[in-house]
Parts: sequence; C-alpha cells; structure tokens
Amino acid sequence: MTKRILKDKGQRVLAWFSCGAASAVAVKMALAKYGKDRVTIAYIDTGSEHPDNWRFIKECSEWYGKEILILRNNKYQDTWAVWEKVRFIMSPHGAPCTTALKKSVRQRFEDFEDIQVFGYTSEEANRAERFAEQNFEVMLDASLIEAGLDKSDCFAILERAGIDLPAMYHLGYPNNNCIGCPKGGMGYWNMIRRDFPEVFDRMADLQRELNVYFWTEADGTPIFLDQLAPDRGKIASEPDFSCSLLCYLAEQSIEPRISK
Repeated sequence: MTKRILKDKGQRVLAWFSCGAASAVAVKMALAKYGKDRVTIAYIDTGSEHPDNWRFIKECSEWYGKEILILRNNKYQDTWAVWEKVRFIMSPHGAPCTTALKKSVRQRFEDFEDIQVFGYTSEEANRAERFAEQNFEVMLDASLIEAGLDKSDCFAILERAGIDLPAMYHLGYPNNNCIGCPKGGMGYWNMIRRDFPEVFDRMADLQRELNVYFWTEADGTPIFLDQLAPDRGKIASEPDFSCSLLCYLAEQSIEPRISK
C-alpha cells in the first residue's frame, strides 16, 4: 500500500506519549510545531509499568505546559489479567497484552483525520517507513527522524530540561516497557529476576500453569523460566523489543483470540 501523505488542515494532532525518552521529546517537538491548542497528548496506561512513570508523566506535563490524558482498557487491570483471561502469554507473532491494552484503546480514541505523532528516532527510519506503508490510514508525523535525532539525543534533551529519565533506564533496561515483558530475552529476564524477583516468580508459575515457554535449546528442549541459569543471556546483545503502540502490527494473527 502507498503510505498516506501528511496534510495539515488545522486538524487535531494526536501525540502518543509512552513514557519513553523518544516519545517525550517527540511530544515537545509537536507542541512547538503545531501549537498547544491543537495537540492532544495521550498516554495508555497498561497497569504493569514501573510506578516511577507517574513521576515522569508529571514532570513532562509541567515541561509541556499541558495535561497528558491517561487512557486505559478498564476491562483489564494489567498484563497479568490479559494473560490469565486468554490463557496464553505470547506467540511467534507477539503478545496478546499489546492488542488488548494498547491497540484497542488507541483505536477507540484516534480519528481518521488526526495527525499522529510517534517517537521514532533516526535509528528507526526504516521501521517508521514500514509502519507508514502498512498503516496507510495513519497520517504519521515522525519529527525526530526529520530532525536527525537519535535516542541518545533524546536523553540529552531531557537532561537539559531537568527531567530525570524513568527508573527502568537507570536500572539498565534499554526501554521503559512493562515490567516482565514476555518479548524479552534471557538476559532481560535475569535482570528481572534481580530487580523484580516477585515478577520473575509469578511469570515462572504462570508458564508452568499454562505449559508455555519463551525459548528452546538448540535441540528443541524447552527452557522454562524456573530452569533459566542466572548467568545466561546478555541484554546488550539481545534484540530491541521496545513494546510501543506499534507492536500490534505483528500480532494481527492472534487478534481473534483476544477479548478487547
């Protein structure tokens, strides 16, 4: 499909704030570009992110001089409620929590005529291009890419604004995802074991209850969390699994199994 051309007709600008550094700066740029009156800033609360996010939301809202709307799917308290309801955690195509907690909320709130702002950085130019082509109904504003800003630039901008990064970054995680994201690798889950042992144990129990696992050995033998050696995996060498609103692109095949 041909991507939709951004046509600025004075319509609403919907800036998606994810509590990540890049989206925070993208929102600030949108406010400067379009003006406060036109921009609606929206954050989707999954119920499973670090509580320090609320501090980050407050400080960013003060930086913007504008309220951040909090959206949520009131049917599910958090990611655990989704997994326990649908009785599966993740497939090769993605995780049901993304569709239930993010996609459905976004679709109810967005409008076809909106200009939508996402925090794609310069490293993600190809990803942004694919999104625009696959979601041809969305008028995408990718101002960070246009400005040539990468993730480290966004960190620096927030630092100069006097806004401390969310706690998950300080703990060494590359993204501010939900705590205990099933898309994480072995290194990620060993960090979760260290930082959030109760989350690690709960996921290990749920895996056994549902008889599901995230990885296998080279010979196909399953590796359950409660079998994961503490020294396996290095998060720095694992694929980036930033779980943004865009994750659901890979999850269309599981959507019929997810109650919205």
